[in-house]
Amino acid sequence: MKKQLSALALAMAIASPLSFAAEQPIVGLITKTNTNPFFVKMRQGAEEKAKAEGIKLMSFSGKFDGDNDSQVQAIENLIAAGAKGILLTPSDPVAIVPAVERAREAGLLVIALDTPLSPATAADATFATDNFKAGVLIGEWAKAQLGDKAASAKIAMLDLNSSMITVDVARDQGFLQGFGIDLNDPKKLGDETDPRIVGNEVTQGAEEGGRTAMENLMQKDPGINVVYTINEPAAAGAYEALKAVGKTDVLIVSVDGGCPGVSNVKDGVIGATSMQFPLLMATMGVDAIMEYAKTGAKPQASEGLDFVNTGVELITDQPTEGIPSKTSAEGLELCWG
Repeated sequence: MKKQLSALALAMAIASPLSFAAEQPIVGLITKTNTNPFFVKMRQGAEEKAKAEGIKLMSFSGKFDGDNDSQVQAIENLIAAGAKGILLTPSDPVAIVPAVERAREAGLLVIALDTPLSPATAADATFATDNFKAGVLIGEWAKAQLGDKAASAKIAMLDLNSSMITVDVARDQGFLQGFGIDLNDPKKLGDETDPRIVGNEVTQGAEEGGRTAMENLMQKDPGINVVYTINEPAAAGAYEALKAVGKTDVLIVSVDGGCPGVSNVKDGVIGATSMQFPLLMATMGVDAIMEYAKTGAKPQASEGLDFVNTGVELITDQPTEGIPSKTSAEGLELCWG
């Protein structure tokens, strides 16, 4: 009898942790890659929140930016694992939609982080930076810095790629509106007719791409005095191209808020950048999935927007009246990467 009781006690001791693990809620995080500092910070935020809340986080990523197949497989894995929800930064906002629909049909809450799906309604919600506002902030700042010279500015537009993804378009068009340039189709890049725009070049969001794009545009017009860039690596590349020909007084503005980029604001490489908050996107996303698991309530978009706004801050050491901003020192306390 004692042996039977001992065996039973042992079985219960072994089974209890397994039972607890089986009951532990699962949340999935799928990023475009696992190397980009933006997504590293996003994963850190999700991991910290999951640990604090006693949630099991299952993280996946593409092998490269644009790797839709790996993201589809990750969604299938999470459906099979019985996850409560998925946080997703889509590599291909269109191609991933059928897999997202399967997840939602299986009862999972799917939240797009940073990049909306196409259509955005394919996800239950989107948690993102207001990228249009991020562009507006740096556009207004650049216009204010130039003062009367803004009317005769020569502007280089350094975009991401030719795919017209929503983040790229929103930042570009926001900058132009902030600078006071009339938009044509607000969902399209490069169709404006304002003579102040020298041209648009793609950078792939990389330093080398920024350097090449800047070199190409300077061949069109060596008098460029304002440079908009999709992100801070592209801005760093543009600066190197300008520096190589002795043009270090050009206004460069950007979007991201990574620590290297904020350091470049401090060093005068970038005049101003709009900071976004990937860690906050992830922690808010985990909270939303757990609320859905408990109550069935889905997150509601921010007022006047079709997504949940996770905030943006202008970072510059040359503040302008009427445009709220933080210094690079303050930015270094908030930055990622």
